[in-house]
Amino acid sequence: MLMFMSDQNGAIGMFRRWAAGSKKAKDLDRLAQISSIKKQYFPVYLFKRDNQGVEQIFIEPAASTTLPGLHSLKVPAGDLKIFDEKFDVGSTEMIKPDIEMLSYLNSLPGKPKEQALVYFPIWNMDYTFEGKKYNAVIDGVSGEVFSGEFPVRSSAPYLLVAIAGFLAFVAEGFLATYNLMIALPLMAFTAIAIFFIALTVARRM
Repeated sequence: MLMFMSDQNGAIGMFRRWAAGSKKAKDLDRLAQISSIKKQYFPVYLFKRDNQGVEQIFIEPAASTTLPGLHSLKVPAGDLKIFDEKFDVGSTEMIKPDIEMLSYLNSLPGKPKEQALVYFPIWNMDYTFEGKKYNAVIDGVSGEVFSGEFPVRSSAPYLLVAIAGFLAFVAEGFLATYNLMIALPLMAFTAIAIFFIALTVARRM
């Protein structure tokens, strides 16, 4: 097993920081309503293989899932604990394996060195934003957030600013062929105007 490196409040904080990213919808970090968060151990298979003298590690899900990111988990070296009857998982939900290890063996390159079933700690979160439901998975070790779908920031206002700026510079470039003294101040004014318009759009959108 791997141990959880953060508690529930820490996981929520990681989600909020992720939701504040530039590609996410404006104010997603503040306005996302968390409807549920589950502390779970998800089973994966760890395969160590010798591929022409080079050790390679592969992680594959041991349970059927549609949760995002569970094909991209990374098991840190040296952090594994033996899972036996003495291990207390408390209230953490244990997801049972339903995929056989043998189903992966024939597709892996190289020669087998070591293989194990590992229970990986995750926070499984459901949240809503503007009336729509979403799901995110927080890696309980690294804090990385995975989401198959999330509210995105609209690119239309930025595109309109870019088109307007382009057309203005084309017109001013054409004007410069006739009267450079007039065109240069206009270009400077356009550059400053586009900067402040883009800044306003970024703050409001």
